This record gives sequence, C-alpha cells and structure tokens, in this order.
Amino acid sequence: MQTILGANGQIGTELAQVLRQEYTQSIRLVSRNPNKVHPSDEIVSADLLDYAQTERAIAGSHIVYLCAGMPIDSALWLKQWPIMMANVIKACAHHKAKLVYFDNTYMYQQSAQLQSESSPFEPHGSKGHARAQAAQMLLTAMDNHQIEAMICRAPEFYGPSKTQSITNATVLDKLKSGKKALVFMRDDTLRTLIYTPDASRAMALLGNTPDAYNQTWHLPCDDNRLTYAEIITLAQSILNRPCGYTVLKPWQHTLIGLFNKQVRETKELLGRYTADNLFDSTKFKTRFPDFEITRYEAGLRHTLLDVD
Repeated sequence: MQTILGANGQIGTELAQVLRQEYTQSIRLVSRNPNKVHPSDEIVSADLLDYAQTERAIAGSHIVYLCAGMPIDSALWLKQWPIMMANVIKACAHHKAKLVYFDNTYMYQQSAQLQSESSPFEPHGSKGHARAQAAQMLLTAMDNHQIEAMICRAPEFYGPSKTQSITNATVLDKLKSGKKALVFMRDDTLRTLIYTPDASRAMALLGNTPDAYNQTWHLPCDDNRLTYAEIITLAQSILNRPCGYTVLKPWQHTLIGLFNKQVRETKELLGRYTADNLFDSTKFKTRFPDFEITRYEAGLRHTLLDVD
C-alpha cells in the first residue's frame, strides 16, 4: 500500500496517477475530504493535526507521501506544520512505513546563491521558519534512525489544472484568461520553476528507489532558466495574441496588501523575486540520467492551452 497524505492537490493527484501507472495498484488517498483518482483507490478522511486520525490513515502503508498544503497564512504555518510533521513521523515510525516528504525552498536564503541539497537553512519570515522547522524535525528523525525517510525539495512550481503557485496565480492564469500578468518586483531575474507532473513523477521514482532514502533530493528542473519577461514573451507566442504585464513595485505591494490579506501574506517572499533563483538538481539528474524533464516551452504550452 502506498499512501498519499494531502491527496487532493495537484501534486497528490498527479502522484496517484503515476504510482498506479508505474508502481502499484494499491493506493490510499488521505485528506479531510478525499476524492478518488481511480475507481479502485482507497480513500480515508483524516485531519493530520490529530495523531489518532493520522495513525489510522497510515496503518498498513509501505510508503507514505506527505504532500499536504496549507493556506498562505503565517500564523497557521507556524502553529500547524510542527504538529503535522510530528504526527506523521510518529505514525510512520509506529507502522514502519517509509516517508517521502514533498518540501519547498522557503528555508533557503533569498539570494542568487546556488541552492543545493547541502545549502544551509537561512529562512526569512514566518513561512520560511515553519518549513525549516518541519524539515529539521524530519532530518533529526532520520539521523536518529527513528524513521526511514527522504526529503524531496522543489522550487516554485507551475503547471496545469488546479496548480497553486505564485507564478500560476499572478502570471499564467491571468494570461490564460486574457488579463495582464502581475510580476513581483522585477521581470529580469532568472527563475527556476518545476513543472508539476515532473515533480510528481520524480517523487514517485524516488519513493520506489530503496537506496534513495535517508537523503535530501532536489527534484529535477529545466536548467534553461527564463525571466518572467521571457516567460511572458513565450506565452504570447503560444497563445498567439498580445500578452501584457505589470511589474509590482514594493510600495504597490504594500498598498494592495492593506486591503488584501493574501497579497499581504506574500510580503516575506518578495526577496525571492529580486535576485536570480538558481535551484540545482544535478544530484537527481546524475542518479537518474534517463529521467525526461519537461522543457519550459512544452510545459507552458500544456498549462496555457490544456494540451499535451
């Protein structure tokens, strides 16, 4: 049995698809209100903030994927991430289940420094501190041989369907609907983005590779990095119509944030958009040289036109 915690999101849905296609017919989908991806999927309703519910959801699992997300709310992240991670670690240890944790890069320095698996945690803001704390809890459990696990870390993602990211929400979804894109801070810094189906395929591969455990892995990305200006130019070619955009300056972000909590919650992330984002996935590419990475043009075409 391979179990996905936080199964309703884009990553969880795509992960369920690739697991069934390539690795197992026994899939359990867990969330507060789970939905089947395949008719034979087992669904379990559970709140990961409750240990008893978490333990029951994990019982009988061989591999567990933690893909849970939360609303972009700093207070919520600081309060709930440590509880959730502690419950999942304890339950996986109890049932001797392997854990694959889908993580982000909020704990890294907001600079143009190359980000590798050995980069130190230098979080900026509450969300970064919350993710750093959760990751460190798992690293400690791995070091103490409490659990067999791995961290699969991804930069900001983009992708089709219900993908939720700043790039999707402020750029791609707006262009797709014929509106002007909104670019945070600068349009000339290089972005490393991961296509959500690639992230899911890579995580499934790692989870089913026994010698990949007890390590951190950066999930594979196209190294032909683009700026937002270049992404929007490419989108214009794909959509075959003019695509405009506005660069949101710090004072404008502050002003909008006075009336919009969701925008206000992104303030601590703005430093990520003022410098090149250089996320390195050489380790994965070296270990799995045959893994096919979706290039930006193909990923953007699928995302903007809903085609393969």
